[in-house]
Parts: sequence; structure tokens; C-alpha cells
Amino acid sequence: MSKVSAAAATLSFINPDVEIEAHNYNITLMEHYEHFLSRIRQGGRVAGQPVDLVLSCVDNFEARMTINKACNELNQVWFESGVSEDAVSCHIQLLYPGRTPCFECLPPLVVASGLDEKTLKREGVCAASLPTTMGLVASLLVQNTLKWLLKFGEVTSYLGYGAAKDSFYRVNLLPNPHCADHWCCRRQEERRKQLESLGLPTNSPWNAEELEAAAKLAKQKAQLAASKPKHEENEYEIEVDSDGESGETTNNADQTNRDQIQSLGEGVRPVYQVANSAKQSDAPSLDGPEVSTTEAYSLEALMARMKQL
Repeated sequence: MSKVSAAAATLSFINPDVEIEAHNYNITLMEHYEHFLSRIRQGGRVAGQPVDLVLSCVDNFEARMTINKACNELNQVWFESGVSEDAVSCHIQLLYPGRTPCFECLPPLVVASGLDEKTLKREGVCAASLPTTMGLVASLLVQNTLKWLLKFGEVTSYLGYGAAKDSFYRVNLLPNPHCADHWCCRRQEERRKQLESLGLPTNSPWNAEELEAAAKLAKQKAQLAASKPKHEENEYEIEVDSDGESGETTNNADQTNRDQIQSLGEGVRPVYQVANSAKQSDAPSLDGPEVSTTEAYSLEALMARMKQL
């Protein structure tokens, strides 16, 4: 049994409600390329409709390049995922033709350096593999797939994870205008014309329309909240009214403070408002002898009184 058939049987056993269509062939060969294109173009849930999303879970550069070429040609959104050679870091990447870099825009460093990927493999040596890292990248891929398909949250264009230091990093990049894939360049030109028709900069983020719509919605909600009364319901019919006395009292206090400030002299200003020393007529009386607030004492007299206490 091939690993494709084994995977299909295992997944069907786990969830028999999922429809699985298995194709066991090498997608990098030209003899299978047209069939591979047709399944992306017409393999959706509705007969004859394209698929909603392509997930790349392959383990070599050639297969990724084949998926990249097919999705650029069909203008199909897809997710690429991968694990580093030391198996301690992983990443997922959204590839939206014309909006984000395609896989050929930003190839891996080894490939960009002109080296053949096959020459890196040594006889009898297997690449590092950690099930924990594989599980992490699978979880991140599925989580962003759900957000994309169900239209909630924010889908990142590139998310990386480094297990050595438990670090996550996000990167927003633009497509390479000189990409070697002519389909990628064509999608970029279509995107530029679309942005110009919308009056948006040509270097806008890949989800510029969604960001603009979200900003408008937030502005409308803020305006609606500001236009509503603070208390729409008044169950107990409470009303707040002014009898005019509070304003007059405040004006008198302000005038008193201004008079006291002027008496300090030019250039001198108190940090706090000077309290009115005059005794209010309506102030409650204190039990015991009345204390005079106008009587002045010298420092020696005050010290003598303190000693008597």
C-alpha cells in the first residue's frame, strides 16, 4: 500500500464524514501536471468549481515549485508549510498570487545560492525530524486555514516559530516585481491595476480592502455610539436640574481667590487655591469652645501652648 492510500484510509477511519479523493502520482512530472491543474480548477465541493484553498505539506523544493506554478497560473490561494533542516523551527506562509510573494519570489537560501537540493542529501543520513515540531506546524497551518475559510480573525502572511528560544515572528513582504515566474508577474500587474482603480497605493498590504472596510466599520460604530444618549432608559425618572445658587457661589469663590492672589504681589502665585478664612454662616457648629481663626500667635506662643497639652 502506498503512503497516499494509507493516509487516505487512516483519515477516513478517523472522520468518515470527510470526502477524500486520493491521487498517487508524482506532481513534478509533466505527464501528471495537467491532471493536477484540473483537480485544482474543478475539484471543489461543487462539481466544476475550483477548490477553496490548497495546502502544501510536501517535503521537497521541486514539489513546492510545482504547486507554486499551478496556483499562480490558476490564481489560486494556497498555504505553504515547512520545517527547518535541524527540525527545531517551522513556518507557515500564505501565498496569494499577485498580493504576497510566491514561492519563486523568495526561494530558500540553499536554492537561491544556486545549489542543487539533491546534493545536500548524504547517503545513509536521514534529515532531522521531531514529531513535536511537525505537530506545531500542522496546528498553525490548520488554525490559519480555519480563519481563512470561516472568515474570522486575522490571517498572517508569514508566521515562523523557533523552538530553540520559543520565539514567534511575523513578516509582511511584497512580491518580487522581477520574479522569474511570468504568471506571478502577470498577477502582480492585475493587482496593481485593481489597487489603482480603488484609489489605494500600489504597495498596499495584501488585505488592503479588508483593512479599509474594518476601519470604516469601526469609525461608523464610534460615531453611532457618540450620537446615542448616555442613558437611554430612565426607569425612575430621575432629573438633574440647577437652581442657580451653585453657579453664584462658585463665582464668589473665584472672585475671592483672585483678590487674594493679587494681594500676594506681582509674580507670586500660589500652587493651590487659597481657602476662604471667613466662617460660613451655614457651617455646623462644633461642640466645645469656639476656636477663633483670626487670632494670630507668635512661634514662641505656639510652642508654649503645645507644651501645655
